[in-house]
Amino acid sequence: MQPEPIFDLAHLGHIELLTPKPDESLKFFVDVMGMTVSGRKGKSVYLRGWDDYERYSLKLTASKTSGMEHMALRARSPQALERRVAALKGSGFDIGWIDGDMGQGPAFRCRDPDGHVIELYYETEWYEAPAELKPALKNQAQRFPARGVNVRRLDHLNCLAVDIKANRLFFEDYLGCRTTEQIVLNDGTEAAMWMTMSNKSYDFAYTRDHYGKRGRFHHVTYALDSREEILRAADIFLEHGVHIETGPHKHAIQQTFFLYVYERGGNRVEVANAGARLILAPDWKPIVWTEEERRKGQAWGLKTIESFHTHGTPPVID
Repeated sequence: MQPEPIFDLAHLGHIELLTPKPDESLKFFVDVMGMTVSGRKGKSVYLRGWDDYERYSLKLTASKTSGMEHMALRARSPQALERRVAALKGSGFDIGWIDGDMGQGPAFRCRDPDGHVIELYYETEWYEAPAELKPALKNQAQRFPARGVNVRRLDHLNCLAVDIKANRLFFEDYLGCRTTEQIVLNDGTEAAMWMTMSNKSYDFAYTRDHYGKRGRFHHVTYALDSREEILRAADIFLEHGVHIETGPHKHAIQQTFFLYVYERGGNRVEVANAGARLILAPDWKPIVWTEEERRKGQAWGLKTIESFHTHGTPPVID
C-alpha cells in the first residue's frame, strides 16, 4: 500500500534573488516586468505581481554575485508547519528558526541535498493596496499596473543540482511534495524533476547542473494570462533592449508556453502561460521522459539551445 500523501505545504511563496547590479535589476522588474515595490529594508527591495495575494513574491537583494539566496514555501496551517519542522529536525538538512522577514512570521530554514536554502513559514501579511492601487474588483489583489509586461503572479522556479534523485527524495519524504514529471536517462540516472504541492502541475523544478556545481539557480517564472501576452512580452523585451534567450514557444514537458530572458544582474527570468493543466488525480503517476524523447526538442520541434543547459547563477568561473 502506498503511504498516505502529505499535503502540509500550500505553495511557493517567494524567492530571494541576489544581484550585483541592484539599480538596474530593480528597474527591470519594475519598468519591464511591471512589478510593484511593496517595501524596502537594508539592501533589499520587495516586489509583487499585481495579483500576488501576499505582500511580496520577490525579494531582490544587492550582492557581489547573482543567484538565489533562498526560496520560501508556505505551510497550510501552523500545525502543518510544526509537522514539517518535526520531520526535518535531526535530519541533517535542518538549519533552524529565524525571525520573520518583512510581512512574514517566523520561518524554519533547511537545506536540500544540493545546498539550496528553503524557508518554511505560515504567518504572512496579505497585501493591502494603497488608495492609488485599489482594484475595481474586490477579489483582485491590486489594480492592473498597465506597465511593461504586467506579470500577474509568481508561478514557479527552477534550481540546478548535482544529484536530482537525492533532491527528489528529500522533497517527497520530508516536505511531502509530489513528482509530476521527470527525465530519466538511459542509464537510469534522474536528470530532472518537476514537483507540486497542490493541484498545479508544478511549483518548482530541478535539473542537473552542467558543471556539476552545487546550489546554483536556473530561473524564476512569473505568470501571464494568455499566450498572446507572452507574444506581446517578446515585443516589450525587444523595445527595452532585454536579451531574449529562447522562445516564445511551448515546452513538451508540462506544456508551458514560455519566453526566457536575462535580467540585468544575470539571473534568468521566464514569463509563462501554463494553460489549463491541473493535477487532479490523487494517484497521479509521474510522466517519465527518455533521452530520445528529449532530443526531439520542445513541443513543436524547437531545439533546446545550449545556453539553456549551461547558464546558471552564480556564474561558473573557469
